[in-house]
Amino acid sequence: MNVRVRFLPDDVTIDAEVGEPLLDVADRAGVFIPTGCLMGTCHACTVDLDDGETIRACITSVPPKDEELTVHLFSDPTW
Repeated sequence: MNVRVRFLPDDVTIDAEVGEPLLDVADRAGVFIPTGCLMGTCHACTVDLDDGETIRACITSVPPKDEELTVHLFSDPTW
């Protein structure tokens, strides 16, 4: 099953497979998500989803729940 993943604010959209790591999807789309520990504890890769959920991209895969997933990127100048 494919999910269309949209990265904001740059409005970059790419198709992804359910279960594909979100960082891999972002990389294929040419979207940079900062990382630190790659285990979810440092919160460098924190992003927001359209439904208001805040996730850590390094430990999150594309979920099967929607046909489209919108990811709101923001940057922390300390990273």
